[in-house]
Amino acid sequence: MKAPADANARRAIPPVICYPDTTLPRPDPAAMAAHRARLGPSDTVIVPPRDARCFRVPAGGAFRITCVEGPQVGDLNLWNANDLSERFYSGKTRALHGTHLTTGDRMWSVFPYLRPMATILQDTLDWYGIDAHGGSVHDVIGTRCDPYTNTLLGGDPYHHCCHSNLIRALASETGLPLAAAEAHVHDVLNVFMCTGFTRDTGQYFMKASPVRPGDYIEFIAEIPLLGALSACPGGDCSAEHSSDTAACYPLMVEVFAPPAGAPPWPEPQLNGYDGSHGLPNG
Repeated sequence: MKAPADANARRAIPPVICYPDTTLPRPDPAAMAAHRARLGPSDTVIVPPRDARCFRVPAGGAFRITCVEGPQVGDLNLWNANDLSERFYSGKTRALHGTHLTTGDRMWSVFPYLRPMATILQDTLDWYGIDAHGGSVHDVIGTRCDPYTNTLLGGDPYHHCCHSNLIRALASETGLPLAAAEAHVHDVLNVFMCTGFTRDTGQYFMKASPVRPGDYIEFIAEIPLLGALSACPGGDCSAEHSSDTAACYPLMVEVFAPPAGAPPWPEPQLNGYDGSHGLPNG
């Protein structure tokens, strides 16, 4: 179609932030750092390449995901350890914090809960910022590599995609059948993954992750958490994902717990909306 006469004027209209974050509840960095200093090692989980593992974190505990051998990205799912229906909501987290997360940002849960599940305490890649391609690290814009899209695009039902890895891990941890576990697996935080959108076509892109051995991202668990992390079959995602040829490495998850006798962690309250949705009796 031919552009209208005022096309440039329409394009020049300035954007408006959809969800201004000035009223969001903010973590207190000093208080969280002091709390973190009181936590002690509780568990260590090694996630093998092209596979996933689960881990559990008590409310007020912490977990750290570390690159240990070579550049590797991971796909992270979180659930309320006591109620799998409360899980991470990547879309709303993206709307509140932006396309990529870093220190001080929070991972929010789905409706009707909509409360912080985890808060990022430390991120050794927070120096990366946004590069000249529009790429940044730790995204909440991608979904997770999966055998359905692989089959759609190339006819290859690759079984070690992150989606399948997370399903197997959750089924193993909980005893759920595969089909029931799959219903709980959700869009992820792409840990260490460097991604963005192309300027010309708006397509989702990935590029080599800047992560190196020793880099980590660490979270405070705001509620009791069951986590699952997949070491993506794309390795550092510099060329492809869902691949048996990419160089892949393990990831390490360390869990830290409050000392015995510590006062209960003040979990965030459930969202205050009354659930009536405009009807008098709700």
